[in-house]
Amino acid sequence: MKPRKNKKRVPSFRKLLKTSKVKLDNKLKNKQFKHESIAKKYRKEQRKLRQAVKDVTSRTSVPLEEYKTKHAAKRKEEEEEEEALPLDMMDEDDLKLMEDLAQKASFVTRDLSSSEPVHFKKRKQESVIDRYEKMPRHMQTEPEKELIHLLPIKDKSGIIPQTMEKPVIGVAQNEEDEDTEEMEVVEASSEEPQPVLTTDELVIQRRRKLQEKKIHIAALAAAILSDPENSIKKLKELRAMLMEQDPNVAVIVRKLVMVSLMEIFKDITPSYKIRPLTEAEKHTKVRKETQKLREFEESLVSQYKFYLENLEQTVKDWKQRKLKKSNVISLKAYKGLAEIAVKCLCELLVVLPHFNFHNNIIVLIVPLMNDASKLISEMCCEAVKKLFKQDKLGSVSLGVVKVISGLVKSRNYDVRPEVLKIFLHLRIKEVEVKKDTEDITAKKKFMSCKEKRKNLSRMQRKWKKAEEKLERELLEAEASESKEKKLKLHTETLNIVFLTYFRILKKVQKSPLLPTVLEGLAKFAHLINVEFFDDLLVVLHSLIASGDLSYRESLHCVLTAFHILSGQGDVLNIDPSKFYSHLYRTLFRLHAGATNDDMVIVLQCLDVMLTKRRKQVSQQRALAFIKRLSTLALHVLPNSSVGILATNRILMQTFPKTDLLLDNEAQGSGLYLPELDEPECCNAQNTALWELHALRRHYHPTVQKFADHLIAGAPAEGSEALRPDLSRRSGTELFETYNMKGMTFNPPVASVTPRKKDKFLQGDSFLNEDLKELIQTHLNEAAVHRPVDFAKHLKESSLS
Repeated sequence: MKPRKNKKRVPSFRKLLKTSKVKLDNKLKNKQFKHESIAKKYRKEQRKLRQAVKDVTSRTSVPLEEYKTKHAAKRKEEEEEEEALPLDMMDEDDLKLMEDLAQKASFVTRDLSSSEPVHFKKRKQESVIDRYEKMPRHMQTEPEKELIHLLPIKDKSGIIPQTMEKPVIGVAQNEEDEDTEEMEVVEASSEEPQPVLTTDELVIQRRRKLQEKKIHIAALAAAILSDPENSIKKLKELRAMLMEQDPNVAVIVRKLVMVSLMEIFKDITPSYKIRPLTEAEKHTKVRKETQKLREFEESLVSQYKFYLENLEQTVKDWKQRKLKKSNVISLKAYKGLAEIAVKCLCELLVVLPHFNFHNNIIVLIVPLMNDASKLISEMCCEAVKKLFKQDKLGSVSLGVVKVISGLVKSRNYDVRPEVLKIFLHLRIKEVEVKKDTEDITAKKKFMSCKEKRKNLSRMQRKWKKAEEKLERELLEAEASESKEKKLKLHTETLNIVFLTYFRILKKVQKSPLLPTVLEGLAKFAHLINVEFFDDLLVVLHSLIASGDLSYRESLHCVLTAFHILSGQGDVLNIDPSKFYSHLYRTLFRLHAGATNDDMVIVLQCLDVMLTKRRKQVSQQRALAFIKRLSTLALHVLPNSSVGILATNRILMQTFPKTDLLLDNEAQGSGLYLPELDEPECCNAQNTALWELHALRRHYHPTVQKFADHLIAGAPAEGSEALRPDLSRRSGTELFETYNMKGMTFNPPVASVTPRKKDKFLQGDSFLNEDLKELIQTHLNEAAVHRPVDFAKHLKESSLS
């Protein structure tokens, strides 16, 4: 019979190219599945064997009497069988062999129906080594070979496939090889001990490593900054150094990488927000330059996201007191890393408010404002203040205020006062208010094409079109739309701020946040809606009457109340006499022995209560306040005296009839009652401002000038008028100018020697330039000639 011809055609080279990859993948998968199934079957058999051995060893022992009877019956049966055997046909050697085999309980003579193990009694006497020797061992199988398909060769006869054998290691053998490699590494490390380095050598080695890392970081950063679009891989390499594992330089290297990446992102990020591409945009064909720019933007956003995640994880690990499994960095060093991470986040918050993930940075930074660490809290607060200062539109401020309000509510109002003080730095000066229908002017609407054709001729339509185009350009130039958007954002922001303030006033009136709330209400009171005025004034008066507030808090209540009444509250019929009485009664709580910080609030209250409400203030009230303020100027620090006397000057010019306090004659009946707490009933018209004569001899020259000016009747012109730099400034501004916070003032003595020259000039930091120049002249004379009578020269010289 003829052999059958193989009709299977040799595949062409092109077909091999098309199918070789699929076949190779399938073959590789089949091989892997086969090895996995063999290994699984082998493990299953080993598990069954171990379970069988365990069951046999745990079986209970047979009683001795039963075993003897059973053994005797067995021996009897064996003897009967032996007798039945034809022993005359066997040799002596065979007979002896059979007897020896019979004595052994082999599988030939064993009862197969019994589950009792062979040599059951002997197993109890076996040693541990014997049992270990009899345990099944892993069999080392020969490595199977796998064929790797190579590129085929084509000759005259056709295409010749090429293959190569590749050894495949079994699962069990692979594990054993890994174990042997680990043992060899351990033995090698134990056999070859590392040389012990001295302390100096360790320090030199650490410096060398650190210098190498610094150079590498600088090289990567320079390459990225020089060509950002082609250096994304280097940016990724630099970011990977945030996971530095060398314990000697890990902390410093990570800090340097954090700061370097921050500066790089500040420099290479675009001035717009990068949005993800839509599916349609991804499938659209674009130019090479556009595609390259898209890839760069996508990679940049990805690396920036990973960098922020690394910073966030560093802060979280420090907050939760967690260490990584590698233990490369100690827990103490994590605090320094966290501080650098927070610093980088704060810088990115301020510099990149327009870029991606800015809201994520806000959510991360705002809770850290309430952190127990003072340094981290201050860094975050300063960053948010800068962000408020540079936010012109208000969208970023709105996002921060929302997060702060949510934080305060979630912590049940148990936050640091500095968190709410951030609201005082908001740049909000006007908001949207409800207007009457008459005040609202409808926006100008342009005519439609249909209306133009109906009402206008062809030439008129042409002129109308040009006119409307010009008006649109003017509207864009005025940026009226951005202004409306800004007002809308400011209104929403202020609503959230007031909501937070009112919640604290309602629920936690004894909270340490109350002073901050009252200060914030005092600042934004003119922007509060009129509907809340009555309730708010009642709450403020109840807080003052409760007596639980400090002096500063009560001053904030008074200031808030009068800010409300000075703005939209003019239309309300509310008598604020209780607030006047409270301030008049508590003025003498200010003195030179106490802090001077509250004087600013007092001067602001006087300006709002008396000057701005001049039409609602009676003459008796104005006289009482001027008299009490003059008395207060005697026992406060010089800068406070200057601020008080400047306020008195404004009051005397605002209320001209108060000049009767400069006369010795009494006006009307009654006596002045300085101890009375009601300014309307103290008979201030029957006293005089004798305190001004005492203030004329004050050691501070500016106080002397103001006292002389007020005694002359506070004239605006003439020889007794003040200089412009004093007359054009309010009491609060003068108080800040002559502020002595953190300094000491030494009054001038009768004579000044050259040794006291430098010390005296350093202490007199609040003196004006003319006085300093005069003092310098007299001190130079004293240094050249002799000690001079400083008081005499100062009295004779003109300081104006």
